[in-house]
Amino acid sequence: MNIALFSDSYVPTKSGVVTVVVQLRKALEAMGHHVVIVTVETTAEERKVREDDPCIFRVKSIPLGLGTDQFVGFPQKRKIIAFLQAHDIELIHSHTEFYIAHAAKSVGKAMHIPTIATTHTMWEDFYDYYIPMARLIPVKAIRKLVKRLFKKFYALINVSTKARDYFKSEFMLPGIPSAVIPNAVDTEAFMAKRESGRDQEDMRVNWGIKPDEALLLFVGRIGEEKRVLELLDVCIGVIRARPSAKAIFVGSGPALEQMRKTVQKERLDHRIIFTGFVNWTDLHAYYDMSDIFVTASLSEMHSMTILEALISSLPIVARNDSSYFDTVLPGRNGFLAKSDGEMLDCILALVDDPDLRGRYAAESRSVSERFSIETHAKKTLAFYEAVLEAYPRPLDEDRLRALVES
Repeated sequence: MNIALFSDSYVPTKSGVVTVVVQLRKALEAMGHHVVIVTVETTAEERKVREDDPCIFRVKSIPLGLGTDQFVGFPQKRKIIAFLQAHDIELIHSHTEFYIAHAAKSVGKAMHIPTIATTHTMWEDFYDYYIPMARLIPVKAIRKLVKRLFKKFYALINVSTKARDYFKSEFMLPGIPSAVIPNAVDTEAFMAKRESGRDQEDMRVNWGIKPDEALLLFVGRIGEEKRVLELLDVCIGVIRARPSAKAIFVGSGPALEQMRKTVQKERLDHRIIFTGFVNWTDLHAYYDMSDIFVTASLSEMHSMTILEALISSLPIVARNDSSYFDTVLPGRNGFLAKSDGEMLDCILALVDDPDLRGRYAAESRSVSERFSIETHAKKTLAFYEAVLEAYPRPLDEDRLRALVES
């Protein structure tokens, strides 16, 4: 099968969506399929160091700004069509709903091939942090916009039941056929450089973490949409209550400087650590040296960092949200707290009980086996085959879901 993946971001940009696209391409190619990428151009500096790839077509773009490292693409329809025709593309899979997605739908229509999309982002939870004067924009307006952006796709892949339920709501697109295919992590690639016990000890020493200290870990964008300010307050509460606890925030973002100032003001900069940006290939080391993964985010569709924490055998404490229902299993591998205050209590329970941490850690590794990249790729391929079998006729949703689940 010849497949085109469209995305508003791709390497060297780092994000959960980029990880999904990179992993999916690799897995599909390993299964013998031909995959091309249509995405945005990046900076001149990055163009100098990246390798040329004849299977990647980059459109002209400009930086988005708004505290992100994303770009806005200006697709050239005829050039994209020529690129896809040269690769005999049969199906377009969009991992965005914006500029590149518009090109995907337009090009698919012109070439008479199906265009599907994965719903990665809950924009109702995000727009308030990215759009100036967003508080003046009603949620209904955002829903109307998202509906308009997705309504011309032939079918949708939802990354979680949360995503499926949202897009099946009466105010969204209940008529578009869809199936749930959870995100996954390429375990082999993620664990390829896993640290030895000695390396983990050395890394903890380098960051000032003592052997008997419980280390809380957050990995992700340091932005308010992830509720990192609230999470910092929780971590401060834990650390003030337990001298044996420390916390490390791995990532960068617009809230990083504010958080550093807060920690300095609280005189806790020796116990709450900020790493700044870390390459994905090096992230495993931070999971390996940590004891508990924590997140207060309520805006996820299906968290990639939670999956990485599972693979790394970490107990997890998160806020109660349906995006975590298949990954964080209360009483088995972690806690889903109903409030930030309850989250603090759950973390303290794990800090105080190394045996409980050990049991939850082992269960996390077991849960991670459900989210292998091989399973993800096979489900996605079954989705593609159902789409190609039906197109351009209406797609039978029951058959689609049955094929994906089988």
